Amino acid sequence: HDLIVIEDLNVRGMVRNRSLARAISDCGWGEFRRQLEYKTRRCGRRLVVIDRWHPSSKTCSACGHLLATLSLSTRHWTCPDCGTRHDRDVNAAKNILAAGRAVPACGADVSPQGSSLRRSAVKQETSPVRAGIPVH
Repeated sequence: HDLIVIEDLNVRGMVRNRSLARAISDCGWGEFRRQLEYKTRRCGRRLVVIDRWHPSSKTCSACGHLLATLSLSTRHWTCPDCGTRHDRDVNAAKNILAAGRAVPACGADVSPQGSSLRRSAVKQETSPVRAGIPVH
């Protein structure tokens, strides 16, 4: 996989919620992201982090219609424009992937609000991956 796209989650803020804290901490989302960053860099792959304010859940992945509001308890919704029925998480995943594919290969910023991993639009080349034991 040459491209991996994830959403920038506010893990620290989510852990402050007492009802979610244990589940969030057990998942190790922060560590998962750190590992993705390390491994994609090591293997010469691209990791694109989509801004946490990107409306991935409430944008129709079929036609692009943006809902004004979508409560957290709403797990399924139907687009008022095209009539497509969406599972909230599957729809968000499709929109996150589409947003990541729209980012230029040089890694320029993905949204006007910015991301916690801001990158300049400067050419970034990866080093070739070598197998075996490294010699220092």
